[in-house]
Amino acid sequence: MKEPGFWWSSDRGWQSHALSPLAALWTWQTARRVARPPEVTEGIPVICVGNLTIGGTGKTPTVIALLDMLTARGKRAFVLSRGYGGTEAGPVLVDLARHTAHDVGDEPVLLSAFAPVVVSRDRGEGARLCTAEGADVIVMDDGFQNPKLAKTLSILVVDAARGFGNRAVIPSGPLREPVSAGLARADMMLLIGSTAHRTAFLNDPQNAFPKPVLQGALTPLQTGISFKDRKVVAFAGIGNPQKFFDTLRAEGAHLVGTHGFADHAPFSDTILQRLTTEATSKHAQLVTTEKDAARLPASWLSHIRVLPVRLHIDDPEPLGTALDRMFG
Repeated sequence: MKEPGFWWSSDRGWQSHALSPLAALWTWQTARRVARPPEVTEGIPVICVGNLTIGGTGKTPTVIALLDMLTARGKRAFVLSRGYGGTEAGPVLVDLARHTAHDVGDEPVLLSAFAPVVVSRDRGEGARLCTAEGADVIVMDDGFQNPKLAKTLSILVVDAARGFGNRAVIPSGPLREPVSAGLARADMMLLIGSTAHRTAFLNDPQNAFPKPVLQGALTPLQTGISFKDRKVVAFAGIGNPQKFFDTLRAEGAHLVGTHGFADHAPFSDTILQRLTTEATSKHAQLVTTEKDAARLPASWLSHIRVLPVRLHIDDPEPLGTALDRMFG
């Protein structure tokens, strides 16, 4: 969905206030849902990587960073995903020999390069499949507001630049639930962004959080390809395309065209041909994100550059300590 501009404005405006009755209904329904006791408790740890807002905060890079930390500890981690955007209801173990983003969603396709991924609309059934396949630990991508599966550790990922927007609940604002309710259930917060944005977020008393706060930034993965002084037409169908465009500019790219699409938007041959024609006419390189590349038809992959990013956590010790405690 296209995010309304007033979601991210400090002044909520008349649109947000007019939608307050619907927001109150959403809040009530979510509170009832999350208050339910878990129906499924697996015999292995479950780490939930979630957020409070609609849109991209950096959950996928966080999952990748967690997988690296768990692998370093000798643990066989499985990713559990709802498979948003895919047709598979699951539970199913993602197999890239027969599954595409159309089947299981773009994030499972991307994450399957790092660990086995199970897609399931029913989190409980998905967790059972992870255990049956030999998982030592489950990393649940999203699902913080889903009570079906008992969680061992819940990490809230926050985009420091956008914060919690106008602090109103959908559709009045970008929140899935009130900030106070979400923070009360979280075990840890991961704040992602520039030093200036993180400092501003932490200095706001409304964002006070008495539990561990990790801080980090998304940095481009060094692939040997330089974008410095290169003309680029960039496109992205992620939660916050502007973040990707800003990353390219920070890499020295000269953006002669930018195109933001809705999160998980499919890319037809018609759209890709139009983007290619624009890039060719401007003598520019067509560039997209790693997640968007997972949705590209195979025939287009050789024509489009990908800029992957990875999460760098300034001080991962609190998270490392939590993982060590989890495994005794």
